[in-house]
Amino acid sequence: MKKFLFIIFAITPILVFAQQTLTLEECYVLGEKNYPLAKQTALLEEKANSEIKVLEKERLPKLDLNAQATYQSDVIEFPLQIPNSTVVPPNKDQYRATLDATQLIYNGGNIAANTKLKTAELAAQQQQIAVNLYTLKSRINQNYFSVLLFQEQEKLLLSKMEQLDARLKEANAGVKYGAALPASEQMLKAELLKLKQQLLQINFDREKALKNLSLLIFQNLGNDTTLDNPDILVAPEIDSKRPELELFELQKTQLETSKEVISKENYPKLLGFGQAGYGNPGLNMLDNSFQDFYMVGLKLNWNIFDWGKTKDKKQAVDISKEIVSTEKETFVLNNEMQQKEAESDIDKYEAMLLKDLEIIELREQVLKATTSQLQNGAITSSEYITELNNLYEARIDQQLHKVQLALAKANYKIIKGF
Repeated sequence: MKKFLFIIFAITPILVFAQQTLTLEECYVLGEKNYPLAKQTALLEEKANSEIKVLEKERLPKLDLNAQATYQSDVIEFPLQIPNSTVVPPNKDQYRATLDATQLIYNGGNIAANTKLKTAELAAQQQQIAVNLYTLKSRINQNYFSVLLFQEQEKLLLSKMEQLDARLKEANAGVKYGAALPASEQMLKAELLKLKQQLLQINFDREKALKNLSLLIFQNLGNDTTLDNPDILVAPEIDSKRPELELFELQKTQLETSKEVISKENYPKLLGFGQAGYGNPGLNMLDNSFQDFYMVGLKLNWNIFDWGKTKDKKQAVDISKEIVSTEKETFVLNNEMQQKEAESDIDKYEAMLLKDLEIIELREQVLKATTSQLQNGAITSSEYITELNNLYEARIDQQLHKVQLALAKANYKIIKGF
């Protein structure tokens, strides 16, 4: 008994996975989560953090160790002799080793501005990835609803086969007791084989579409996977929330931040410096011996005139902002056109579905009468099959229009960005 329970618990997860049901929203989440491009979001953040750390380290003191040995062809000599003193000229071979330190005291907020720019660049780059990942939804839609269509067509074919099988049993009995001709039975068998062939083709097509969907969402979907038929609501009154709109705003923010960096470039920079060394000669050129020495001080650098470079750079940034604005206007215009087209498709399929209901109702009444006539021997199997095909063609058309309506609604939601 324990062994039996162990086997049941062991195979339960496999059965659950094999018979899993997926929704459209789950496919969206899986696609965006597992698509290789999604990894760049974290990588870009790591890269930006590293670059910001490099910028922040500009505030730390810099230490340089320098050493040199030189030999020169001539040195300073005094042309006159000073009484009671002897001035020895420096050696032609000279040696020096120094430790130099510099400390940034003030740079007009240039580091802070560049840090802010890196943050703005990161936000824009990550949003660009979000835009690229968003396009996955349209590809998922196409494959998802293709699988769904084959799934629903399979159900209709199985239902049709049940009806044909019931008529075939009746024909078998009729032939057995001489109430029907063998040709009637053979015709029903041939039609049943034709349905099995169609079912086989649908299964292959469904499997192909399912594999494509598996690649997009990075999940191994078995043939027993069932896709949920989504009930999608559209809301034309809601404003568009496409990720591209946020990207345009972030790009403008990035450009505006770059203007701050340009402005800071010409601010005065104040540095503190110090030098400690040992050499021959030292700072006293008249002392021809090895000496230690040091020096400390302040250094100010201020570019007070740059020939209008800053102004030109800012003007270039303003032009880039105008380009982004025109790109946004173009996107909004095209997006509105896509919305109108999607709304028209939705209205079209809803109208067609209303007609499908009327057609199916009439076809069912005709088939009901035809079935009774076949059972009473008033018509042939060929006539019955014709009406049965008419009914199921109408039902397949109805199912096709349902899937097309759901796809149109799903695409509309993607176009609107919600």
